[in-house]
Amino acid sequence: MILSMIKADFLKIKRKWIWFLIVLGPLGVLLLQAANYGLRYDYLVKPGGDHWKDFLNNIHLFIPITLGLGFTIIASMTANIEHQQNAWKQLIAMPISKKTVYTAKFLMNLFLIFLSCFLLFLGTILLGIILKFGLDIPYIRIAKMSFFPFFAGIPILGIQVWLSTTLKNQALPLTIGILGAIFSMYTVFVPDWVIWKWPLLTSDQHDPVWFVGWGLVIGFIIFLFGMVDFTKRDVK
Repeated sequence: MILSMIKADFLKIKRKWIWFLIVLGPLGVLLLQAANYGLRYDYLVKPGGDHWKDFLNNIHLFIPITLGLGFTIIASMTANIEHQQNAWKQLIAMPISKKTVYTAKFLMNLFLIFLSCFLLFLGTILLGIILKFGLDIPYIRIAKMSFFPFFAGIPILGIQVWLSTTLKNQALPLTIGILGAIFSMYTVFVPDWVIWKWPLLTSDQHDPVWFVGWGLVIGFIIFLFGMVDFTKRDVK
């Protein structure tokens, strides 16, 4: 049943700008680095340096805010399809539980952002080759850079999906999400329990796996909370 709902949700976004945004996120990050290295190549690529490591560090700086904005905008757009068409009641009137409707919406958002991270993974490899960093490509490091922030940021996605699906006016979810994304750029010195810090994967006390693990656990808890709240509401 959930699979059928997910397929139906994907049909609804078939001709929407959502797919453009999925590509735009990683493309924008990579184009910034292409411009950065194009203008300062001799300065950034010095003989004897670990060019791949420096390249990945530069990309990673932009991932938290890009992910935060992606979580916010995609969650809002996928939920707003139902809000604009007043389709929530129609969905719930069908022989489908509210839990299934909410779970399908959440899983679709997860997949869309994961796809964007996968494009970042492929694009990073391609750009590194174009910039002549060598064919000794650190696939594992690139994968961690591309996917660890995503897993660590699932609690943020959970909040955005919950707010976007339960509130018809998208002003509040968008405001919270955008402010959170901007805040994530300045979270280096905030406590590790602040979830907007987690996609940064930076801490004096914990390694990146700690953020990934807690991201999955807390993300699942927030998903359950949102699902329970959604089932209890009289969704309009």
